[in-house]
Amino acid sequence: MLSVWTSKALAGLRIVSSLLFIEHGTQKLFGFPTPIHGMPPILSLHEIGGCLELVGGILLLVGVKTRPVALILSGEMAVAYWVFLAPKSFFPAVNGGDAAVLFCFLFLFFVFSGAGAWSWDERSSSSRLPDNAAVSG
Repeated sequence: MLSVWTSKALAGLRIVSSLLFIEHGTQKLFGFPTPIHGMPPILSLHEIGGCLELVGGILLLVGVKTRPVALILSGEMAVAYWVFLAPKSFFPAVNGGDAAVLFCFLFLFFVFSGAGAWSWDERSSSSRLPDNAAVSG
């Protein structure tokens, strides 16, 4: 009975997580909302991460190429955790890496699940005829 809502619930998860991820990108690139650690140096890994978070977050928000974008962003979060946070402590509760771990696995989930409802991916796939569809006339 609840399965009829699965695609819409997945879309809600995609939209909310995208908005939160975009916020991390705007924080690094535009200083909004106020960055905790200041603005990153130009062409640093943090600034490149901010670009991925902003652009990738927008693509996920709209649901464009969700699976490949989510794979890239999942990898970004894995790198963020292991390069910047894990050296402080292995434990996310101690090193502040809770969000990085959650985003990493959330985006990995989107690689396998797709975008769900209300996405460009869904709209473009439903507007095409299946490969084996016969055109009547």
